[in-house]
Amino acid sequence: MYRINRNFLSDKINKPFLLKPVGKDYLWGGDRLNYDFGKNIPLSPLSETWECSTHPDGPSTVVSGVFSGLSLPEVLKLHPEFMGTHPENKTELPILIKFIDAKKDLSVQVHPDDEYAKEHENGQLGKTEMWYVLDAAPDAKLVYGLHHKADRDKIRTAIENGKLEKYLQKVNIKKDDVFYIEAGTIHAIGAGALIAEIQENSNLTYRLYDYDRIDKNGKKRPLHVDKALEVANLDSSASPRQPMRVLKYQPGWASELLCRCKYFQVERIMLNTETNQNMVTMQVGSTSFNVLLCVGGCGVIFYDDEALPFFKGDCIFVPADSVEMHIHGKASLLNVSC
Repeated sequence: MYRINRNFLSDKINKPFLLKPVGKDYLWGGDRLNYDFGKNIPLSPLSETWECSTHPDGPSTVVSGVFSGLSLPEVLKLHPEFMGTHPENKTELPILIKFIDAKKDLSVQVHPDDEYAKEHENGQLGKTEMWYVLDAAPDAKLVYGLHHKADRDKIRTAIENGKLEKYLQKVNIKKDDVFYIEAGTIHAIGAGALIAEIQENSNLTYRLYDYDRIDKNGKKRPLHVDKALEVANLDSSASPRQPMRVLKYQPGWASELLCRCKYFQVERIMLNTETNQNMVTMQVGSTSFNVLLCVGGCGVIFYDDEALPFFKGDCIFVPADSVEMHIHGKASLLNVSC
């Protein structure tokens, strides 16, 4: 049991802290998150790491600063003000951030929206998400919606006959691509993709098709065809276009907006400071927390008389109304806020 001296922390609690993820060993995963991102999680395969999570299926743990050893949900229960004053941030963290290593194809699936999940899944959130492609094999693809409009009976028959794939729109992907996956969109990450995923704080997935695969227990994973067809958008999907990404330059860094929706905002920050005198200054306002996900390089965050080094694969939670921070290094970061 950890005890926090709140008097001692009264002027120190709004500092950034490093998170340790929970790993998942789904059958389609590989080993790149351990070898390329230094996760050191004893799972094989290591399919996903839940980097910033308060979800009961896999909460993150704080591993730096005065809250080290507490889970992220425990810290936010002690200090809900860390989430900010935005209406969506009052009771629980509204987002979940993951790394995903797809050595094999993920199942073809769909997620419900908030309204359906609230009514049919005991008040849970739905799941809209965004993918940022960290790396991709030359032939890597993803499923994004349908080639043309279909009805439920056609899709159900195709699933029963093992012919769903003929309806699916498959899209070639490459490093640095961005995809916005709205709830209701039929989708799947393809083999050879390494992804950073930002999503609503939900673990609701309805599988339509899983290639008749057998899991480690010798059984096929369950499908959720009825629920999936209730929530799926069966209209044809336009080919996803990459968003207009305008670089904004400032001394020592550049940024670009990758995605903005009602659930989250994601920027990419390219940090390149040569000396400690050329550090980038950052301070998070009172409205929302920020999460910094390092997807390349390394650096150091200085604040007060302390320093927090970070490396490729690290995830840093920055409380709302934070202390002033000075960042030095050469790194690529995803900056997530709500």
